[in-house]
Amino acid sequence: MRSLQDPEFELKLAVNIYRSISEGITVTDARGNILSVNPAFSEITSYASDEVIGCNSRILKSNRHDPGFYTAMWREIKDHGRWKGQIWNRRRDGEVYLVRMSIAMIRDSEDEAIRYVAVFNDVTDSWRKDEQIKHLAFHDALTDLPNRSLLMERLGRQIVMAERDRRKLALMFLDLDRFKFVNDELGHDVGDELLMTVAGKLQALIRQADTVARFGGDEFAILLDNPANTEEVAHIAERIVATINEPMQFNGMAAQVGISIGIAMYPGDGHTPSDLLKNADSAMYVAKNGGKNSYRFFMHAMTPDAKGSYA
Repeated sequence: MRSLQDPEFELKLAVNIYRSISEGITVTDARGNILSVNPAFSEITSYASDEVIGCNSRILKSNRHDPGFYTAMWREIKDHGRWKGQIWNRRRDGEVYLVRMSIAMIRDSEDEAIRYVAVFNDVTDSWRKDEQIKHLAFHDALTDLPNRSLLMERLGRQIVMAERDRRKLALMFLDLDRFKFVNDELGHDVGDELLMTVAGKLQALIRQADTVARFGGDEFAILLDNPANTEEVAHIAERIVATINEPMQFNGMAAQVGISIGIAMYPGDGHTPSDLLKNADSAMYVAKNGGKNSYRFFMHAMTPDAKGSYA
């Protein structure tokens, strides 16, 4: 029986591991030119070995990272002899993918770098699943709009920026009028289609810097980033009321709803997300009780006690 310490046996074992391991392996010289790759490298990158040997490892670069990323990575390698992390690369067909990678520096007897060995595996699918879970946690399942949690998070960040840069914010709280009637009379499928249509109409009426969110049911919210003045906010509210009030058709059935809007302005109507939302909600109740299909700006005389019942 051959001894496990036999150098020839050990070499053959190492070669077999190199060829059969599921992680991609790249060996480069000190300048980053590729000297050797294993079969898993080709499976992950779509490059055959003879297509990359002699090329610089930059052939895999995705251009998704700024120069600072690579500067920090190579500083870590030079200071500690290795680096571990996630990096976006590009396959032969141009597809960008995410890998979890470790890079080790191999030194000669004079402590000079002569080789770099990178071991990596494709984690794109896992990353996509994580991103999908995050997306579902912060977006409405029906309309794919940001939900209440994401809007409040964005509002908090915007308040910090607005305080620093002396910017304005406007928070609109919107509630559909007559939605319950449509839902009951035409069915929940039509009700869902109507909500998705309303979501699309609201998004079309705002700028890219603004945010439309669905809070659930027939309630929506809009965060306007740095509007010029209350006149601009009022103009947007008027357009929303007019647009949502237009009749809509769903499978040959006509449906018409209105919308009541309450508006709170930062900084005059509150300095925290919860205060702004509470005050926009109070203003919406006043609009709803005042005849519906209208908007109201918050005034400090509006209190929770002023809320009446509405349908």
